[in-house]
Amino acid sequence: MSDFLIENAKDVSDEVLEKWRKSTLVLNAARRFRYTVDLKKKKQNDQKKRFKVGGLAAKAAFRFIEAGRITPTKVTEYQEKAREYGFPIDAASLASMVEKSDKSALKMHGFVAGVAKKLKINESEGVIEDEAGIQERKEVFGTNTYPEKPAKGFLAFVVEAAQDLTLMVLGVCAIISLAVGIPTEGIKEGWYDGAGIAFSIILVVFVTAASDFQQSLQFRDLEAEKKKIFIQVTRSKCRKQVSIYELVVGDVVHLSIGDQVPADGLLIEGHEVTIDESSMTGESMPRHKSVENDPFLLSGTKVQDGNGRMLVTAVGMNTEWGHLMATLGEEGDTETPLQVKLNGLATFIGKLGLFAAILTFAVLLIRFLVNKYVTEGLLDWSGADAVAIVNFFAIAVTIIVVAVPEGLPLAVTLTLAFAMKKMIHDKALVRHLAACETMGCATTICSDKTGTLTTNNMVVVKAWVAGDVREVKNLKTELSPDVQEILIEGIFLNTSGDVGDTCDNGRPKLIGTPTETAVLGLGVDLGGNFKEVRSKVKIVKVNPFNSARKKMGVLLRDADGNHRAHWKGASEIVLGLCDRYIDQDGNIAPLDDDKRKMLESTISHFADEALRTLCLGYKTVEHHHHGFREVPEENFVCIAIVGIKDPVRPGVPEAVRLCYGAGVKVRMVTGDNLNTAKAIARECGILTDGEAVEGPDFRNWSDQDMRSRIPSIQVMARSSPTDKHTLVKWLKALGEVVAVTGDGTNDAPALKEADIGMAMGIAGTEVAKESADVIVLDDNFNTIVVVGKWGRAVYTNIQKFVQFQLTVNIVALFINFSSACLTGEAPLTAVQLLWVNLIMDTLGALALATEPPTDDLMKKPSTGRKAKFITNIMWRNIIGQVIYQLIVLSVLQYGGTKLLHLSGNEEEIQLQLNTLIFNSFVFCQVFNEMNAREMEKINIFSHTFDNWIFLLVITFTVVFQFVLVTFLGKFAHTVPLTLQQWGISVGIGAISLIIAVGTKLVPVPSKPFFEGSQPVNANGYERLPGSPEELA
Repeated sequence: MSDFLIENAKDVSDEVLEKWRKSTLVLNAARRFRYTVDLKKKKQNDQKKRFKVGGLAAKAAFRFIEAGRITPTKVTEYQEKAREYGFPIDAASLASMVEKSDKSALKMHGFVAGVAKKLKINESEGVIEDEAGIQERKEVFGTNTYPEKPAKGFLAFVVEAAQDLTLMVLGVCAIISLAVGIPTEGIKEGWYDGAGIAFSIILVVFVTAASDFQQSLQFRDLEAEKKKIFIQVTRSKCRKQVSIYELVVGDVVHLSIGDQVPADGLLIEGHEVTIDESSMTGESMPRHKSVENDPFLLSGTKVQDGNGRMLVTAVGMNTEWGHLMATLGEEGDTETPLQVKLNGLATFIGKLGLFAAILTFAVLLIRFLVNKYVTEGLLDWSGADAVAIVNFFAIAVTIIVVAVPEGLPLAVTLTLAFAMKKMIHDKALVRHLAACETMGCATTICSDKTGTLTTNNMVVVKAWVAGDVREVKNLKTELSPDVQEILIEGIFLNTSGDVGDTCDNGRPKLIGTPTETAVLGLGVDLGGNFKEVRSKVKIVKVNPFNSARKKMGVLLRDADGNHRAHWKGASEIVLGLCDRYIDQDGNIAPLDDDKRKMLESTISHFADEALRTLCLGYKTVEHHHHGFREVPEENFVCIAIVGIKDPVRPGVPEAVRLCYGAGVKVRMVTGDNLNTAKAIARECGILTDGEAVEGPDFRNWSDQDMRSRIPSIQVMARSSPTDKHTLVKWLKALGEVVAVTGDGTNDAPALKEADIGMAMGIAGTEVAKESADVIVLDDNFNTIVVVGKWGRAVYTNIQKFVQFQLTVNIVALFINFSSACLTGEAPLTAVQLLWVNLIMDTLGALALATEPPTDDLMKKPSTGRKAKFITNIMWRNIIGQVIYQLIVLSVLQYGGTKLLHLSGNEEEIQLQLNTLIFNSFVFCQVFNEMNAREMEKINIFSHTFDNWIFLLVITFTVVFQFVLVTFLGKFAHTVPLTLQQWGISVGIGAISLIIAVGTKLVPVPSKPFFEGSQPVNANGYERLPGSPEELA
């Protein structure tokens, strides 16, 4: 079974997937692998991608005559539309210019300003936002969408469900049975056997198709959620957020680090803009963009650093990215760990079932031939004999249907689809199927602080300004005009945010990150006018904030030609650039050691109050300094140190306690000051008896330090993305199942490295989201805990289903096989077995795999990496029910006639007995389905009404069983039962509830029953069982 060994959970090679799929016993590949990677299509897509990125120059030579692109006919059409609506430039010209990076064409159109003029927009005001104008641009230049493959309808799922190999064989058996039965037994009686099998096949196909169709709707909703991407644009002088699908040519888009370029365009202005174009050109090295040298931006590329504004010139299918997305098919997701395990388990059980089916057919056939030889001789054959042999074959095939538990891996998909759809309502978007499942095994969560553990509603509450700590409400009256002026200048000019129009509450709208809006709010409170301050100066150079720099700077020139530089960022870093400060009188004074210690003490005091601190500094720059090309980093004047309050989110301390109770350790990883981090961590309940470290110290630890000290780390402050990545790698090496949160572009390596990467939906960049497995839509730690609870529910639900299905499998196989050997007949017919298969497969998965999570799930320790999927508790429950069902059904089969005092001729008595056995068997499964809801607790009825699907499935099963026995006897080989016999059947089933109670009182050892010697690799994938002794 080594073919099922997968080395890496997040990066499984196509060769490994192909190898284990070939080793899997599959009855319906179209259904089994519907939501997993289509390896053939993936290879085609990879070839297309390599072809597409094989060189822009080569593509440009033919792209406009390529089918589906801008053909000569379309060029003419675009030109006519542009003339019709009065645009001097058309879509084809714009698309060609940007994709070819054609500088001569750009110069011909008057550079960026000329293109903007031809598109009838002002670079600072953007598109005029009125519905008619936006629609006009869509008519002339196209929409920012691409054609998608239409969703499959219900009939397509019916066709897929009918592709099951055994159902096809049974269909042939039904046709043969009809062809032989009608001529020999007459039209009145001869069609029942064949029609019964055909009816059962149709029922199985349509119920299966209905379940699969419902799953497809859930996945469709999930895909729609994944595609909700928003971008900042300027329209009608206002900066606002719009969906990327609403972008039009002429829009002015604001780009910042981590964004995906949403359309082709030209850079209007930019500051250290670096673009990763590997997705389009195949070049691994990022490209630096500038208005003068290289302003061309391609859709689908990523902003690796810097920020700026771009003018949209081509959208949708007029971009190479749009065309690439339209031509690439959906590849699906890689198999989850449980799907791999359960595929192997299904293969192992299926092979046993195949052997049992062949043996059963052989025994039935031999006994039939021996009996015929004794009574009639082998030379005298009739149509009835042929029908009997066909029925033997149908029973054997149906045993394979029952024995091969196709529902095991498919139950994983069903429960994941259900959980993922529900989690959207809980503000979590799962991007990869395996993440939801793996989250249930998480043993540690490495969480960001800002916005995840805290509310992200930041406000400046204290500030050290002009030599003293002051309350924000008193700053305007206590500070001199000169100090206020330089402080407002530092706030409004050294920012990536914006101040919009006045809102209904009388305050202007603040745009930007929470930290930026908090500082901008201080500037507004001081009476500053954002647009007026910015209009008085010219920005010469901008150094945008990034996680490595931990500060942002600006160099500006005022109306008198004087140059000033401003820095803002981590307090200890910016304070380190300062050698002077503004005193109480507004004068610039030297920053001596005593004063520096006093400021450092102020920073620590703010941090102890759980305030996030930023330092603002400035200097007047001499003319000779670097020719005004760089922002200097020495001899600054400290203007202010501000303390920003970011309250802990409501419910976070309780959620952290819940995690610890569930055996999940929470660690805070933040870029903030150590004292601030410790104060917030204590408030959240994260920092208890563990260690709080700083990133710079952590980087210097030896391997021995890492092994010995990492388990005790509860807080890491002043961490870089590299520190987070290193922490995740070591935690995994130490056997932890790691969930990690991230929002920045540089968090991508840690998100990919973690077992479960979680990106923030609000603060997270597109690069972070693409690297993540789960997107936390509200950036809330409580949501992360909810994801963990759903993950545990998924894992537990699948365990419940496996316990239920294995019980049915074993009993059905044993009863039919033993009866065939001992009596020469199978008590369960093909039609009955198909109904049983429906109960334990599709209906069982619907009932048990859709159980919602409960708080009790978080009272158990995490399963971790090495836990056996089929636990001792499950084996105990399976064995108890199997023994009970085999005993009671065997007693009925071999002594039921006498015990129940059945009367009539031999054939009638046998039919009554077989009906009673079938009915009792089905009700045993109905009540065992109830037992499976709780594997350990005695009370199996708690939260029953929380799952209406379970109630619906149980009701449908009971009602259809009654109809099948009472009214469809000719098809199902049953006879109507008396009220007493119904009572016996239901009673036999109900006793399994009592058996379950007794079984649950039996203690089980902690060491697995079937230990085996299965190695567990670093990603939690176990080698699948190669023998019954290894099965666990």
